[in-house]
Amino acid sequence: MKMSLLQQMYKDILVGNPLAKESHHYTSLLNLCVEQSPERDESYNRMHLPSTDGGVRSHQDTEMSDVAVPTTDDVTKSFANVNSFCPREVMLLQLTLIKMMVAKAESQEIEFSTRQKYCEILVLLLKEAKIDSKLICLLGSYDQLLSHMASKSLASLVYFQLKAENALNVTWLAFSLKTLSGLPVNTEVAECLWTVTTITKDVLKDAVSPRAGILKKLLGPLDAVLEEFYNSILLHHFDSHDYTSPFSEAANNLISFIDMLEALLASRVELELPLRCQRVLFLKVSYVLNLISSSIHYLIKKKFIMLLKKCVLYKSREDAKSGSLFLQNPSLYEDMLALSNAVLQVVNLTWLNRIPLREKASYFGGSEAAPGDDPQGGSDQTVLRALSLVMLKALEIKFQNSATEAEIKGDFHSSMSQLLIFWRSHQKSHPVGHQCEWLSLIFIEQDDDMWEAAKALLLIYLKFDRLRCDAVDNSSQKEEESWNFLTHASGCNPHCIFLFFLEKIAFDSTVLLDFLISSETCFLEYLVRYLKLLRKDWPQFVEICNGFDNKHGTFQSIPSLKPPHQEKQSCMTEESLRNARCEPEPQTLISLASSHDCLMFTTEQGDNQVAESNRSTSLECTDSTSLLGSLQSLVDYDSSEDSELESDGKECLVNTKQVPLDNEGEMRIRETVCSYADDKWNKLKSQLLPLKQKGSNTSSCLTSLASLGNVIPPRVMLYKSTKCLEELQNAICRLQRRNLFPYNPSALLKLLSHIENLNPQ
Repeated sequence: MKMSLLQQMYKDILVGNPLAKESHHYTSLLNLCVEQSPERDESYNRMHLPSTDGGVRSHQDTEMSDVAVPTTDDVTKSFANVNSFCPREVMLLQLTLIKMMVAKAESQEIEFSTRQKYCEILVLLLKEAKIDSKLICLLGSYDQLLSHMASKSLASLVYFQLKAENALNVTWLAFSLKTLSGLPVNTEVAECLWTVTTITKDVLKDAVSPRAGILKKLLGPLDAVLEEFYNSILLHHFDSHDYTSPFSEAANNLISFIDMLEALLASRVELELPLRCQRVLFLKVSYVLNLISSSIHYLIKKKFIMLLKKCVLYKSREDAKSGSLFLQNPSLYEDMLALSNAVLQVVNLTWLNRIPLREKASYFGGSEAAPGDDPQGGSDQTVLRALSLVMLKALEIKFQNSATEAEIKGDFHSSMSQLLIFWRSHQKSHPVGHQCEWLSLIFIEQDDDMWEAAKALLLIYLKFDRLRCDAVDNSSQKEEESWNFLTHASGCNPHCIFLFFLEKIAFDSTVLLDFLISSETCFLEYLVRYLKLLRKDWPQFVEICNGFDNKHGTFQSIPSLKPPHQEKQSCMTEESLRNARCEPEPQTLISLASSHDCLMFTTEQGDNQVAESNRSTSLECTDSTSLLGSLQSLVDYDSSEDSELESDGKECLVNTKQVPLDNEGEMRIRETVCSYADDKWNKLKSQLLPLKQKGSNTSSCLTSLASLGNVIPPRVMLYKSTKCLEELQNAICRLQRRNLFPYNPSALLKLLSHIENLNPQ
């Protein structure tokens, strides 16, 4: 039977066994039985499957008459006795085998002779059996599984032919050109776009073949028609009913189009001179922005917004290596500038307010919320972060191109005002007393986005500051106050942003270490830039720290010295410590124009701010486990038996490139950092143990702790933040001495030591 022969062929290909019979035999087994109408009836989706009530139709023999088929008994019997499986199952197995054979023909793990046999069969399928034409007919099947499998097989064969013969499949190219240029008449748009996307992704995944040449061969003939298709599909009236459902054909076309644009964006890095189809999204992004603000289905809006986020985060290969924006890449520079100008133009026209984010969330297994869940679902935080990041990166890109302060001051103020209003309207449950707190509040759940946003605001601040200093050699005190007020009012003061983030992570240096080790965020670049600013702007940092202390009260208790993961052993209780300290005076308003602090803690919080102040001070009286609360460190540094003494060993020779660590490397880092934490605890514990050994009571213990005021200065925020950086510096030093740090941190350590020297403590 044919099915049994196909199953045996499947087993042989799966394990890489040689195919014993000649190539024409396997070609006949894999040839599809597809009935194509003489006139392609659009209403019937252009193709017909064989009858499912009695096996394969007799016209199969005529289909195979052009192919030299062996006349052996087993092949004859197999074609005569297909009766136990319906044609659909046979066809699905044939499609699976075609895709498997393409994959095995390219695998270096298969013997050369076996791979050569696979290639012979595939060439016969293309040249003699015209399998590509049959797969194209099958794309329009109402059976979605058959259509999907046909798309995958067609994409595999086109890519195989592109690599093997260095030529694009003529049949597929003609189909693609006709389909894409015939919108909206043709109805196979989604399937055509899907094959283009799949082939492009296959090229990018190929680590052996020359990707640049293959991409030019693939996209070059489609370049003009893809740009024309971009214009035609995005100029539709999206307010129609066809686009309000994600299951309509029009919506399916748009979703497939977005996937193709994403693949084209990813492929751009391979070409020195990008094609028009790879640039059109940047140069004509206004079409996408208008679509996002229309009444189109929320799923399509979300996909376009996430695509815009990838655009603003895109870097060329040269930029990724050097860290410089648009280095020796004028086309990328032009495209990014066009995109940022378009984004900022619509933002200033209240574009953000026309994008609803309170859509009902999707649930596994249905569309209804689980019992007890909020039926409103809240704002979509993923889209909120993506839109915010697009806006901030657009500001950064535009301002890097500005030459004077006047050019950017107006745009910056209006754009940031719109963004702050947007944040406030979608985060009503989280009152904020300072504009700079918004960044950590919005992005705290997404590490990579948070540091991209923080870096963008830092670069904007540095650009602003540099232009301001160039314009005025010696600025007056009034100008300095006006500048400080602007940075706080716009939520872009880098010192406030950094301090609010440290508050969110409870000043845990291990979280910062995780970010430094990770290759998934730009935290290293951000931290180096910020530390350079901090070294130059130390007095302003101290002043802002004092402002934080005023926000939470004039006195805060000494942090608990109990080690992590240890039961309560201190001579005082949490209750006694809470009763011993003074309650802070709530401060709900600090003048916006204050020359001393210039911090914008407003009455927006009301009673919530007082509660937050009380919570923040009471947290300091608990052990370090309760101090972190629900916050979980990115790496859980368990206790370690490592007692190796520190030594001033030679500088380790490590690569300067940041690379991911394997599991063993991460475990050794955990042990090293934990050893450092144990040493620090033992040092601090020695100050309290004598008190307990002498049998001192609670009051004497409190008195002794109060006498440590010279160790814990009254400027709590300054102490906590600098202590966090000091712990980070010590942890990096220990890892570097043991060759455990993934790159050379010498420059970073130098900056951290400068900050340590600036601190009078």
